[in-house]
Amino acid sequence: MRIIKYHTPTRRYFNPAAVYDRSLGNGFDAEINRLFNTAVSGGSQQTSRAQFKVDFYQDETHAYVRAELPGFARDAIAVEVVEGKLTIEATRESKEESGQTEAKLKRSLELPDEIKVDGISAAYEAGVLTVTLPKKEEVKPRKVTVEVK
Repeated sequence: MRIIKYHTPTRRYFNPAAVYDRSLGNGFDAEINRLFNTAVSGGSQQTSRAQFKVDFYQDETHAYVRAELPGFARDAIAVEVVEGKLTIEATRESKEESGQTEAKLKRSLELPDEIKVDGISAAYEAGVLTVTLPKKEEVKPRKVTVEVK
């Protein structure tokens, strides 16, 4: 068996630029370039990962999904439930001097098993979409009164 002596590294030999093979100001340069490109293009750059905030909450009889979609028309919002997955999709087209741009947002949520697919409703008011999902009868709490003799 061969024994190799271990040398504890010291701080005086640590050079972050050599370790990461880049200058320390490189991240700052990239951020400035991104901000400049966004300002020049009028802020119309849309990323494919653009999403919107979604809240899920429930009570005894219903579950609710609330999505923030400000600036979208009511007819440009689509809500679908396919195989236990709720999908919300919103599209907005804007005409600018440089051309026509389209913003398309999509979000999917896996629904719990206790949700009844029939009777789902959605309301859109003041930029907030609220989807109401009724629960199945067997999961709703029941109160049974038992007579004591």
